[in-house]
Amino acid sequence: MSASGGTKAIVAALVANLAIAVAKFVAFLFSSSSSMLAESVHSLADSGNQGLLLLGGKRAKREATPEHPFGYGRERYIYAFLVSIVLFSVGGMFAIYEGYEKIKHPHEIEAWYWPVGVLVFAIIVETFSFRTAIVESNLIRGKRSWKEFIRHSKAPELPVVLLEDLGALVGLVLALMGVSLALVTGDGIWDGIGTLCIGILLIVIAIVLAAETKSLLLGEAAGLEDVEKIKAAIVDGDDVTAIIHMRTLHLGPEELLVAAKIAVEHDDTAAEIAQAINAAETRIRDAVPIARVIYLEPDIFNAAAAAAGTNPGKSPGVTETEPSAEPAADSTAESAPDSGNGH
Repeated sequence: MSASGGTKAIVAALVANLAIAVAKFVAFLFSSSSSMLAESVHSLADSGNQGLLLLGGKRAKREATPEHPFGYGRERYIYAFLVSIVLFSVGGMFAIYEGYEKIKHPHEIEAWYWPVGVLVFAIIVETFSFRTAIVESNLIRGKRSWKEFIRHSKAPELPVVLLEDLGALVGLVLALMGVSLALVTGDGIWDGIGTLCIGILLIVIAIVLAAETKSLLLGEAAGLEDVEKIKAAIVDGDDVTAIIHMRTLHLGPEELLVAAKIAVEHDDTAAEIAQAINAAETRIRDAVPIARVIYLEPDIFNAAAAAAGTNPGKSPGVTETEPSAEPAADSTAESAPDSGNGH
């Protein structure tokens, strides 16, 4: 759902930005407004960004190869990171340069109706694009706030489009204010100030995007809700008594790797352990369909070793607590993945 919704929002933003870029550039030619030039470059950069997102989505669908056995899902993160670089360098830095030049060498705006008319048109079109991104995001956002959605979404396209469209709308308002003040006061410096503000806004958005996509590139675990579902699915049967420790990692927005060491009874046969692992894998995929790569390692839970704190599989940032004497009870504890090891 997130992939199709993201594509719809990207295409809507691409069409809107291409139309707006042409209109803004025509307005710049007739008015010599630096705000219009900065905004036309901004829209052109945004169009390129949407192209990058579409390319990343297409390349991420390639089949796994021996050189890339886990596939190419992370290509979507790489192209989203490139978007932040383009937004920073092409959009933000160019706008700051133009704003500085216009403040240093101001001149009156010619044919004022061109920039004003185009900005009003652009605000209307960009609003429709922003609305599409909001509607598609709401389909997968759930009860999360917008801040949480942007910060913790594993699919980068919708947060990128949302921030781009928001930045575009605010930038258009700033450009309209700059042009209007320049017309009212007869001082072209206001046009330059508006352009400078647009550049600063774009750089701030680019930094936010870069920080969030960097985290995805480094590798993020599954969300808390999915982690709890996976834990419950593993110990749902009679043969797995506890989770000794577990790791999850997003190989892409819709592909999750699950690796866990699970506790089994010391007198289980190899056939019984294999059956227990297969059943656990089926339960995990039923509970969290994006868990496509699963590795479960059986072991004998050692309560004495766990109590001594010798746990090589301890999860980062989780404080170890002394486990219960009964391994099965340990699976429901908050620190279940870190309760001990098998040695």
